[in-house]
Amino acid sequence: MQRIQYHRYGGPEVMRLETYELPATLQGEVRVRIKAASINPLDWKLRQGFMKLMMGGRFPRAMGLDFSGVVEESGPGVPGLSTGDEVLGTAPMKSSGAFAEAVITTSNLLIKKPASLSFRDAAALPSVGVTAWRSLVDAGRLKAGQSVFINGAAGGVGQAAICIAQALGAAVTVRVGSSWLAEAKRRGFVRVLNYNDTLPADLEGAFDVVFDCHGSLSAKQEGFLTKHTGVAVDIDPTFGNLFRSLISSRHRFARGMPSQVILQKVVDLAVVGKFPITISRMAPLAEATALISDLEGGKRVPGKALIIMD
Repeated sequence: MQRIQYHRYGGPEVMRLETYELPATLQGEVRVRIKAASINPLDWKLRQGFMKLMMGGRFPRAMGLDFSGVVEESGPGVPGLSTGDEVLGTAPMKSSGAFAEAVITTSNLLIKKPASLSFRDAAALPSVGVTAWRSLVDAGRLKAGQSVFINGAAGGVGQAAICIAQALGAAVTVRVGSSWLAEAKRRGFVRVLNYNDTLPADLEGAFDVVFDCHGSLSAKQEGFLTKHTGVAVDIDPTFGNLFRSLISSRHRFARGMPSQVILQKVVDLAVVGKFPITISRMAPLAEATALISDLEGGKRVPGKALIIMD
């Protein structure tokens, strides 16, 4: 089989599409034939060495977390999954490997894909859906009738956050780049703001939850937007964000740890049309390193970019 891998930590130049033989499945593991894989910033951050102390120094290392596909083989101790089942989920962070023809993952990182959900739409959901849910529902405790400010609403996590907030019955204000302004205004949010504009004075203390999934709001701006009884939520693991989450009850840091339960809730919303995520770019595996390099270099797209195996 072929997969994207690297032999040392570094930039886009270390990525290679190479032949690799997957090992046999072990207790609790599942081998999945990939149909589509979704690219996330964490994929290239891991390759850059962002978490090298946890990831270790054994090479080659594979890339890719989110995917959809078909079960090829299950190891011992895997209940509820059979060969031929259509699934979606993530690869373990330490081994990764979704940017490939096939991947081995653990059964607790998979759920069955509904027949009504395409492989492409399914692959776009895992990380962004779970991260947005943990941020708004678990950390932000957003409820019906409350107001939420989503900074970076055009990206994958941002679009997922919009879907969750609207499903909960919250009033949504978004802040986006100029390229997505027209689309945002078409969707009928309470208010649509441009990154290039100063935050309006009348938004001081206006929101129950301020969710910065873009990483461009300062601590001062978050404090300005948040009600005294509200909370600001960040997902960018900077020292400042982590420190503020420890010392302030009005600031929380959310981690997108995988969850079958949350992913199933996201998929249930997608099945009834309440979780549309824009898929802006796609490439076959043979051209995927160029696509990853583009995204890593700043050529970001609304929603998601996918690697397609068929």
